Amino acid sequence: MELRNVAIIAHVDHGKTTLVDGLFRAAGSLDRNQAGADRVMDRNDLERERGITILSKNASLDWKGVRVNLIDTPGHADFGGQVERVLSMADGVLLVVDAFEGVMPQTRFVIQKAFENHLRPLVVVNKMDRQDARADAVLGEVFDLFVELGADELALDFPVIYCSARDRWASMDEHVPGTDMAPMLDLILKVFPGPEVDADGPLRFQIATLDWSDFVGRIGIGRVLRGRMRKGDEVAWVHNDGKRTRGKIKELYRIVGLERQDAEVVEAGDIASVAGLGEFGLGDSLCDLEVVEPLPPITVEEPTIEMAFLVNDSPFAGKEGQFVTSRQVQERLNRASMIDPALRIRQGESGGMLVAGRGVLHLGILIENMRREGYEFAVGSPRVLTKEIDGKMQEPWENARLDLPEDAVGRVIEFFGNRGAEITDMERRGDRATLHMEVPTRGLLGARSTVLTLSRGEGVLASIPSQYRPYSGEIITRHRGVLVASDSGQATGYSLRNLEDRGVFFVTGGDQIYEGMVVGENNKDKDIAVNVVRAKKMSNMRAAGKDTTESIRAPRQLSLEQFLEYLAADELLEVTPESLRLRKRLLREKERLRSKE
Repeated sequence: MELRNVAIIAHVDHGKTTLVDGLFRAAGSLDRNQAGADRVMDRNDLERERGITILSKNASLDWKGVRVNLIDTPGHADFGGQVERVLSMADGVLLVVDAFEGVMPQTRFVIQKAFENHLRPLVVVNKMDRQDARADAVLGEVFDLFVELGADELALDFPVIYCSARDRWASMDEHVPGTDMAPMLDLILKVFPGPEVDADGPLRFQIATLDWSDFVGRIGIGRVLRGRMRKGDEVAWVHNDGKRTRGKIKELYRIVGLERQDAEVVEAGDIASVAGLGEFGLGDSLCDLEVVEPLPPITVEEPTIEMAFLVNDSPFAGKEGQFVTSRQVQERLNRASMIDPALRIRQGESGGMLVAGRGVLHLGILIENMRREGYEFAVGSPRVLTKEIDGKMQEPWENARLDLPEDAVGRVIEFFGNRGAEITDMERRGDRATLHMEVPTRGLLGARSTVLTLSRGEGVLASIPSQYRPYSGEIITRHRGVLVASDSGQATGYSLRNLEDRGVFFVTGGDQIYEGMVVGENNKDKDIAVNVVRAKKMSNMRAAGKDTTESIRAPRQLSLEQFLEYLAADELLEVTPESLRLRKRLLREKERLRSKE
């Protein structure tokens, strides 16, 4: 059977996963249960809730007698390393671009990686149903980007198709909406060549991405570049570091539709999943025993953020979690690093584990998955990783793009100016503006929530790591102090109402509180201790329980990522399956005062 291996790449929220849905429905490759669902490729609960792709995934469909392997890739910069690796399995890429937003930071990153892998692009202008669609201008931006990245003449003569993945149509004419997605499937077969492989040569295969199964353990996914891979065969196993051993392929799978199915043999050019060899890793090559020709090792992107994972030692420790010991947390972190080589884990000098990743969202997804699995632990504030280059301390910087209403530009520029940012360009489009800037990774911590506040909820910030530059001095990311509980007990509406002039609370009446817990943000730049559990005294006129709470301001609700960005160095976030609690590392006020002397 003929093959096509196609990766789908784009900036976050430009519609990759919805596009894949449309292609599957056009090909009739969904079963009855899947046909009624949206975003069928997002099988992880977090992916479906947040509307983003976190893990690269493989699927296949049949169209006019040709098997098309589709590789859906993450669009968020924190998971960009997966894009880099899985492109080795593709023969071409669908570059999905929003018909209004156009070229974004991650667009540049993913297409640059595609060019490095000598892959031809098919440009998909998505969201043509938008009233503000500007297809011609967007294609101009794409062409300019290709020229800037040094694309060859073949890539510059890129084919284009217009579509609305949401409405499930594609068309070769931007002015004529289509009726279904069939034109895109036809164009995929026409534009992309089948893989040029030696089906009868000695086996050559490299693991490009990893997965995990509780039944078979680690699963390696890659493309059979030469020969045939057979279940039960003995192979030469060349590790990414050059070490050589022998192994046996105990389990072999190929992708059929959205499912991984057992296979006895996988032919050259097709994508295979192998298991049962043991602790294999990213970049490992499997070769014929007689002809050992490993592929070049795969380098994993360097992490930029590090956080401490500690045993929860708060007064509420062990009350809400199932897995609470340091050994259990460490085993779970080690398993996470097996699947995601972009995570780096090491033992902390003062206890706990130090986990490094590509950004706050990268680590936040790990934390959220762990708490949903029943783990309870505490995490410290994110710390940007610096390194010494040519005898000078250097830190990571990022290229950022910010879309916002024009009347908020001044406030936002002032905010990022205080965070060491350098504005490189500004575009105006109607009543909106686009800022392009370079900013230290430290300067982006906590910036997204502030941007939403300064732009009345309309600002969109996107960034991607770019380079290391000399350390730019101290950046203050939090200008206000916090309200710290001085007593333990149940928060009362009486106390909260009397303390409202102090700041904004994170808790409400009835919440359980312990001493040292951060219960709100102070209006001033100092931390202060407050008693939020004081009850109203009984009198002849009124009972103590007659405590009205209807006039209390609603507490500020912070998401996990917002909590992580809000954390100060002397604070921890207590994470349980049921709660997120901000607290001081030293719970007693006297201990905190003594530590500052």
